[in-house]
Amino acid sequence: MSILVTGGAGYIGAHVVRLLQSRGEKVIVVDDLSTGIAERVGDAQLVKADLATDKAYRILTDLMIDEDVEAVIHFAAKKQVGESVKRPATYFRQNVGGLANLLRAMYDAGVREMIFSSSAAVYGMPDNPHVKEGDVTNPINPYGQTKLIGEWMLEDCRVAWGLQYVALRYFNAAGVGWTDLADTATLNLIPIILDRMKKGKRPVVFGDDYDTDDGTCVRDYIHVTDLARAHLDSLDALRGGELEDSVFNVGTGEGSSVFEVVDGVREASGWDFKQKVKGRRAGDPAYLVADATRINEQMGWEPDYGLTEIIESAWEANQASDKRIDVPSED
Repeated sequence: MSILVTGGAGYIGAHVVRLLQSRGEKVIVVDDLSTGIAERVGDAQLVKADLATDKAYRILTDLMIDEDVEAVIHFAAKKQVGESVKRPATYFRQNVGGLANLLRAMYDAGVREMIFSSSAAVYGMPDNPHVKEGDVTNPINPYGQTKLIGEWMLEDCRVAWGLQYVALRYFNAAGVGWTDLADTATLNLIPIILDRMKKGKRPVVFGDDYDTDDGTCVRDYIHVTDLARAHLDSLDALRGGELEDSVFNVGTGEGSSVFEVVDGVREASGWDFKQKVKGRRAGDPAYLVADATRINEQMGWEPDYGLTEIIESAWEANQASDKRIDVPSED
């Protein structure tokens, strides 16, 4: 038996692959390598394929049968919110079309278990700062819409042919579990700050006039290793048939402001750099933090790491890479 991980060469997916391998699971990775890095998957079998293409359905079906796939963990998707607004059709083709091909293949191959990478973006601009799974879903961009549609597709397949699934709504994944699996993209706050430092530029904070303690947006930052563990816990729960629900928030339940993250990078790096404040970005909620009670009660999952460990791990990985930052001396 094996586990198929789509998008397993990406930042989060590679952490899940490594944890699966560490406990002896046989892992098959499917990734188009458009953003993923092949070296991340170690000795796992890697199949290069774009899930949204016409031929992907047959490739996936044959692979699942030939490799005796037991369950699928699905990461492969586009995930840039801004890009999704500019190129919505591309996001629907990739994220929805790719998932449709995958589900068709699972049905034909007799695979009935899936863990789906969803997102807190399905909530949009929630009224409740500590968001629960039962709160209103109202995504405000095509990326969030594709994730919500994905959840609907899974539920429809559950009704139609017995798919057993877990949809994990991620909050802000950050940090590094292994230095060679660092987030190499500059799309999330901590990598963006580090990139600005490397270039000798001041990090930019968008908005300091929100109704929060220090005026900047508050988010729930979750260590990527804790997030990866949630996938293994979900796999075990599906195997045990013990879940009451299918959708779960994955976050710490603790909020950190942008200024707090910037201060944390200063502390980890020993560089008292300056920041630049600009106006708000459209569509940024002031406060977005998970209520993770459900996943704790049904799977026993809880985070091991906080913001300090997240930032320190990201800094250490950065300094071990070719993106190393030379911190100016105080002299």
